[in-house]
Amino acid sequence: MSEQEKPQEVTDDVVVSMEYTLTVDGDILDSTEDGEPLDFLQGHRNIIPGLEKELYGLSEGDTKDVKVIAAEAYGEIDLEALMDVPRSEFPPTIPLETGTELQVKDKEGEVRYATITEVGAKNVQLDFNHPLAGKELNFEIKVVGLRSPTTEELSHGHVHSEDHQH
Repeated sequence: MSEQEKPQEVTDDVVVSMEYTLTVDGDILDSTEDGEPLDFLQGHRNIIPGLEKELYGLSEGDTKDVKVIAAEAYGEIDLEALMDVPRSEFPPTIPLETGTELQVKDKEGEVRYATITEVGAKNVQLDFNHPLAGKELNFEIKVVGLRSPTTEELSHGHVHSEDHQH
């Protein structure tokens, strides 16, 4: 690929390679510091919408601090996603303690993730909201690479890693 074909800034359908640190409520929750950068296809909702929209126009080497409000990240807390379940439905192997995370199969057999938010005498309250729902996310990002996607990546709407045989 010639240098002219290499994208000069972040636009739709460009593969972005990005280093980042995610902070929520002052705590670092995720970072690429000790690993590989995150590669994704811009404009295809591979990352949260509020972060994606802040990347347009950035060039390789650019850094930016981005605040993403809950509505543009994992959403506000949905009270409909709270469910009371009788204690008797929990196997004895699950610790009935606030903060315990578990996987639950719904009626369609889909696995959903939940966190115990309340333990009562008869019922246990499960929260099916994403753990970061209602939270503002703070990203420190650096664009470390830009490239054009392969035809296959573009048709699939996401980046394929070197060992990806899809």
